[in-house]
Amino acid sequence: MMFAVAMTFIDQTIVSIAAPDIVRELHLSSSGMQWVVNAYLLALAAFFALGGRLADLYGPRRVVVIGTLVFVVSSVLCGCVPEGSAAQTWMIVFRATQGFGAALLFPAALAVVVAVFPVERRGRALALFFGVSGALTALGPLLGGWLTNWTWRAVFWVNVPVAIVALVLTALAHIADRRRSGTLDVRGAALIAIGMGLSVLGFQQAWSWGWDSWATWLCIAGGLAVLLGFVRFERDVEHPLIDLRVFRDKAFTVDAAVLFFSMLAFVPLFFFTSVYAQVSLSASPNQAALFLLYFFVGFAIASQWGGRILDKQGARPALKLGTVVGCVGFALWANKLTDLSMHDQWPYAALAGAGIGFILAPASTDAVNRSIGASYGEVTGITQTVRNYAASVGLAVYGTILTHVTTDKVVQTLQSRGMSTDDANTVARDITESITGSGDSQPPTGTGPAAEATRDAMNAIRMDFAEANQWVFYGMAIALGIGYLCALRHPGGRPAANAPVEEPVAQKH
Repeated sequence: MMFAVAMTFIDQTIVSIAAPDIVRELHLSSSGMQWVVNAYLLALAAFFALGGRLADLYGPRRVVVIGTLVFVVSSVLCGCVPEGSAAQTWMIVFRATQGFGAALLFPAALAVVVAVFPVERRGRALALFFGVSGALTALGPLLGGWLTNWTWRAVFWVNVPVAIVALVLTALAHIADRRRSGTLDVRGAALIAIGMGLSVLGFQQAWSWGWDSWATWLCIAGGLAVLLGFVRFERDVEHPLIDLRVFRDKAFTVDAAVLFFSMLAFVPLFFFTSVYAQVSLSASPNQAALFLLYFFVGFAIASQWGGRILDKQGARPALKLGTVVGCVGFALWANKLTDLSMHDQWPYAALAGAGIGFILAPASTDAVNRSIGASYGEVTGITQTVRNYAASVGLAVYGTILTHVTTDKVVQTLQSRGMSTDDANTVARDITESITGSGDSQPPTGTGPAAEATRDAMNAIRMDFAEANQWVFYGMAIALGIGYLCALRHPGGRPAANAPVEEPVAQKH
C-alpha cells in the first residue's frame, strides 16, 4: 500500500519542479501551468469521498488496483502530450484523471492498512505508513530535478515502475477484500463533487480573476451552497455517501479541524518552497529538491514519534505538540527567508516539518478509531477530503497574497530605478505572473529602457519575492496556531471500544 500511495504523494511535488521546462517546451500560459498543478488537486478533493465509498462496496483491494491503473495510464498520457495548441487542454484533462485515480486509490489503500492492525497497534502502523509515504514525497523534487535534466516528460513516466511494483505486491499480499452491504449514493456523489469542484475552482481562480471578481465569489458561494445541500440530502438517505453521524463525536470533529488547518500549510508548502528556491535563491531544480529534504527529515522523524505518543497517551498530546512546534517552525522559517541562504534555513525547515509530522498520523488514525459504526473507507474518504480541500484553499489564498505583495514590491523597486509608474505596473505584473506561475526567473531578453531597468533590478526583485514569501509562511504559522486552539478542544483518551465495524462479505484466502 505504501508503494501504491507513493505515486500520489510524489505527484504533489514533482510537477512543480519541472514547471519551467513544461511551460517553455509546450508554450503554456502561466495560468495554464497553474491549472496543470491544480487540476490534480481539484479532482482529489471532488472524488475522495466517492473513492472511500467504492472501497466499502466493492472491496478495498479491487479499488486499489483500479485506482492504480487509472493513475498510471493517465501519467503515461501526460508524458505523451503532443506539442501544439491542444497541449494545454491535454495536460489539464489527464492531470484531472490522475487525480481521480488517486482519489480511488488512497482511501482504499488506507482502509487496507487500518483493517490489518488492531486499535492498540494502529497508531504505530499508520505512523509508519504516513511517515514512509511522506518521506517518499521528498523523492518527488529529487526525481523531478534529476529527470528534468533528461526530459520533463519522465516526471510522469516514473510512475510506471512504481505502479508495477505496487500491483505485484498487492497480488502477493493476498489481501482480504472486505465489503459492506449497501448501494452507491449517486446523487450524493454528484452533489459533493459539484460542490467541492465549484468552491475549489473559485479559490483557485482567485489568482487570476481576483478576489473582487463576481465570478470568484459566485463559484465559492455556489459551491458552498451545493455542499450545504449535500449535507441536508445525506441526512435522509438510507445508504449515504458519508454518514454524517461521525461528526457527533467531538474528538472526530476536532481531528478533522486540526487536519484542515495543518493541511493549509503542508501541501501548499511544496509549491511555494520550490518556486522560492528557484527564484530567490537562484537554485537549480536539484538544489530546490534538496531544500525540501530538510523539511521531510523533520517530518519523517516526528511521524514515528507521534505514532508512539498516540498509542501510549492518545491523540491530544501529539496534536498540541505538533501544532505548537509547527507554528514556531514556520514563523522562524519565515523570518529567515530574506537571508537568501539555503543552509541557514535548514533548522527551521526541519522544525516546521516535525510539527506536521506530529499531527498527520495521530489525527488521521484517531479519526478512524473514533468513528463509531462507520467503515474504514468511508472515514478515510472524509478525512482525506478535508485535507485536500484545505490544500486547495491554501494554494489559492497564499497564491493571491504572494501575487499581490510581489507585484507591489516589484513596482516600488522598478520606480526607484527611474521607471515610470505605468511601465512599472505593466512590467511588475508580467514578472509576477512569470515567477509565481512557474518559477521562471530568467531576466528579460528584450531591448529598451524597461528591459534594461528590469535586468538591472533582478537581484532586488529576487529579494522582493523572498519578502512576499514571508507573508505566505507567516500565514502558514497562523494556520497552525488556529490548529492549536482546535487541539485544546480534543477530549483526549484512547478510544479502545469505538473502532469501526466492518462487515466481511467476501474474502480472498
